[in-house]
Amino acid sequence: MHRSAAQNRVLDAALTLIADHGVGGTSLQMIADEVGVTKAAVYHQFKTKEEIVIALTERELGRLDEALEAAEAEQSRPRAREVLLSRVIDMAVERRRAAATLQFDPVIIRLLADHEPFQQFLTRLYGVLLGDAGDEARVPAAMLSGAIGTAVMHPLVADVDDDSLRAQLLHLTRRLLALPE
Repeated sequence: MHRSAAQNRVLDAALTLIADHGVGGTSLQMIADEVGVTKAAVYHQFKTKEEIVIALTERELGRLDEALEAAEAEQSRPRAREVLLSRVIDMAVERRRAAATLQFDPVIIRLLADHEPFQQFLTRLYGVLLGDAGDEARVPAAMLSGAIGTAVMHPLVADVDDDSLRAQLLHLTRRLLALPE
């Protein structure tokens, strides 16, 4: 989805603040102050904080759209999984704070649980990574998602450089999914 420059400034500020304070601890006034505009200017871009959270999530997950489409077009299932897994890990490492914020904030979890486009995206994503195992795939999907999301933001790896973290995550996730090295 295309966003205006003003909307992206609001989303950038919101992501920074939400990463520091959570959704519940971030107000529209705080976002306005961070952007350097009035609260009315924020309201002009987004009608509610929930709208900001949904737009922020769509923008961040939109970074995976191209990789998901490429994976879905692959004839080889192992190659499709590899393409998508590599991009998911790349994005999680590149955007450590965003990954942790969007995955673990309770308000975001609640909002996205009822957001049909998000649920459809997850179905496609985990369909490629885990196959079509129906309800049986939900626990492994949650484990995979949690493992990557936690690993990129855990204090034990705060000083690990991105390339090393990426390589270790790829190795361990391949083992978890029983993929060839």
